[in-house]
Amino acid sequence: MEKHNLELTKNLRHELHEHPELSNQEVWTKQHLIDFLKKHTQLEIVDKGQWFYAIYLAGEGKKNMAFRADFDALPIEETIDIPHASKIRGVSHKCGHDGHAACLAGFALEVDQKGADKNIYFLFQHAEETGDGAAKCVSFIKEHNIDEIFAYHNMSGMALNSIHVIDGTAHCASKGMSIRLEGAPAHASQPEDGINPAFAIAKIINSIPEFTASKTNKGMVLCTVVQVDIGERAFGLSASKGELLLTIRAFYEEELVGLQKSLEELSLSLSAQYGLKTSFSYNDTFPETVNHKSSSEKIRKVCQENGFQLVEMKEAFRASEDFGHYLKETKGAICYIGNGKGYPHIHTVQYDFRDEIIETAVELFKGLAEL
Repeated sequence: MEKHNLELTKNLRHELHEHPELSNQEVWTKQHLIDFLKKHTQLEIVDKGQWFYAIYLAGEGKKNMAFRADFDALPIEETIDIPHASKIRGVSHKCGHDGHAACLAGFALEVDQKGADKNIYFLFQHAEETGDGAAKCVSFIKEHNIDEIFAYHNMSGMALNSIHVIDGTAHCASKGMSIRLEGAPAHASQPEDGINPAFAIAKIINSIPEFTASKTNKGMVLCTVVQVDIGERAFGLSASKGELLLTIRAFYEEELVGLQKSLEELSLSLSAQYGLKTSFSYNDTFPETVNHKSSSEKIRKVCQENGFQLVEMKEAFRASEDFGHYLKETKGAICYIGNGKGYPHIHTVQYDFRDEIIETAVELFKGLAEL
């Protein structure tokens, strides 16, 4: 990577870090990235509202390849003392999306200056943290006949600048599930006069081990109780409303669907038994992210050619990633670049993206573009 481009990329990363924005609120971030590319490259910019992409055209009949970076932040207060600390109270880039976006912009600088033998699409995506960003951007794949798409995520607990890859499932499918049950109020001294949802909610919770048992599922299935909210803080009232918040997760998306169906059917059955009204809602829906073996092999090849430390992952991450939406539409893969084994983990207050991995990410992308 050219030294000047590396410095520009680092500075861009710091500027993005200073101005973090939550998912679906990334107005300044998106515009700043666009302005950076317009100032430093001749690439075509396509503004799609909440997200955008830049295009390098090699010519007709050339392969169409895409690279994606996310750029949203998290609702976490910046408490560490760094020169580029967040200027936005209660919001900071504690997942490293500032680094992802800066690396993609740095890669764009290199391609714009040195050229490529493929049509390269640089996709800058909003709202990864909530799972709805890629869902809104995925039409881009078919619109431009993208042959292959790549992305990376920085990860702690891995040797600095090591590159980790896996074939098949890289991230589990997941979603937030809310079950709302409504009965009828009564005085606490006469609970038989009302309908209390607590007993139904208790039975739903008690069913979780059965639904997630390994003997009845092909892959890992998890159901995590996030919150239980029943009744009011008033000792004279019998509870009449309740809400159960769950995060459901599975290695195979089909088993996530099965878990959801089981929970819904049990809830409706209990509602009929107790005389409750039931409703469901869902948030933060993520698909399974399944790497294509041929694309993972290209990551391995680039690592070998560049002397990068390559590590074969033995299992998928339980945490989800909306990059899976793209991999349902075309070939591609996501890999992971290590922040260092003793480095603070992402989504923690002590974390800050490491500028030392910028060049590794850019060189990885450059190598993939050349294959």
